[in-house]
Amino acid sequence: METLSIFAGGFAELADPAVLAFMVVGFLVGTFFGAMPGLTSVLAIALLLPITYTIDVVPALVMSASIFMAGMYSGSITATTINIPGAPSSMMTAIEGNALMRRGKGANALGHAALGSMIGGAIGAVLLMAFMPLAAEVSLLIRTPGKFSLVLFALVVIIIVDKGAIAKGLVATLMGIMLATIGIDVLQPVPRFNFGTETLVQGIDIMPIVIGAFAVSEVLIQAQNWQSSLGATLDKARAIPIRRRDFLPPLSEIREIGLFTYLKSAVIGYGIGILPGAGGSMAAFVSYAMARGSSKTPEAYGKGSRQGIAAAEAGNNAMCGGAFVPMLMFGIPGDPTTAVVLGVLVINGLQPGPRLLDGQAELLAPMFASLLVSALVLIPLTLFLFGPWFVRIVSIPKGLLYSAIAVVALVGSYVATYSVFQMSLAVIFGVLAFFMRKLGYSTVSLLLGFILGPDLEQYLRRALSLSDGNPLVFLTSLDSLFFLVLTAIFVYLILFRRKAAGKTASAQA
Repeated sequence: METLSIFAGGFAELADPAVLAFMVVGFLVGTFFGAMPGLTSVLAIALLLPITYTIDVVPALVMSASIFMAGMYSGSITATTINIPGAPSSMMTAIEGNALMRRGKGANALGHAALGSMIGGAIGAVLLMAFMPLAAEVSLLIRTPGKFSLVLFALVVIIIVDKGAIAKGLVATLMGIMLATIGIDVLQPVPRFNFGTETLVQGIDIMPIVIGAFAVSEVLIQAQNWQSSLGATLDKARAIPIRRRDFLPPLSEIREIGLFTYLKSAVIGYGIGILPGAGGSMAAFVSYAMARGSSKTPEAYGKGSRQGIAAAEAGNNAMCGGAFVPMLMFGIPGDPTTAVVLGVLVINGLQPGPRLLDGQAELLAPMFASLLVSALVLIPLTLFLFGPWFVRIVSIPKGLLYSAIAVVALVGSYVATYSVFQMSLAVIFGVLAFFMRKLGYSTVSLLLGFILGPDLEQYLRRALSLSDGNPLVFLTSLDSLFFLVLTAIFVYLILFRRKAAGKTASAQA
């Protein structure tokens, strides 16, 4: 009862007009930063840090939570409308949402993205409040070998999910892993693969990869197809009147997606969120892949699957709640955004640890409440108010739109790293991704390989170091064995079972 009264007090704090204003402003700022390629919620909260010196801790934490939720959701806006994810966690939404956009169903795609984000974000916030101490204990049970097997599972699924191009997916994923090895070794302060230059000692930042693989390459693709696919999309965007009720997903489509898909994806996203370093990208992809593996219509994926949008968005927004668990309990950020939120806590004199909830729960409760209210109220309200303008992004004259995107993306890559070299890398990777897309190689696999590669390497090396080089540690550790078995099951379901079903259907025909 005491816990319930503390969380009820958190919602009461949000009724304060000043605190409510900070939450709403934070959400709008997070929406803008999350939707713009290169301007992430991490940057938004980083810019908030100086302000935290002049405001109370409760408004600062409330604003941080609303920025976090908004930044995770709003990446789906440009992912759907112009095929450029505002954040890496929206990559899967771009695949399905933009396919619907090109068929003149952009409002419907945005509606499903918002609904998935709302449900996932709300479930993640509720699970955070209900099970944070328990979730912290469970996350500690997953040791280093288990973390390696989890990352391996994600990478294997990335490669095999596109059954028609497994070899190309493998090449793109390995290319991403190779790029991630440039710079300082993950376990030792030793530079590697820097080709004797000091510039590459710092490694390659994620923002040039994201901006190059999606923003710059998309600009080049659209420049090449000046009068083709986008022109048809523009005509549809101008011809179809956008009504606010178009953003409400029909009940029949929600039934087709299934309540279980939302719940499963949210639980997966929350569970991945409590693993330090996993982040929204892994949450979105694993949720998407699990939904595709159990879908009755897997052939719809890649062509505008509403179930795929719902699963990815529910997963990455539920991750927001999970990511606070390791940060608050152990001072280990669950993702880059919570790393900056950790700075907000420290600035205000709050030290993460198991005793934080005992002594400072009344200060944290409004932050948890902000996550829930942002998901349940502000996400649908923002779509209702600004949805028609989101869809009409694509009706902006093509030259002006993509020129502005190129400028904002490159400036964003500079602001994220304050390095002209990293900004130049965004252009280089953009050209590389352009040719990869032309040849049928997945830029999503490239990016996810880059994101997950360092974790794969460090968990592998740490596990082998702890076991004196014995690789059997991955089979004798129960957590590792669980994820390895899950990987084998997934390979069987996606590759062999579907292939056998296809042969049976052909024989019957």
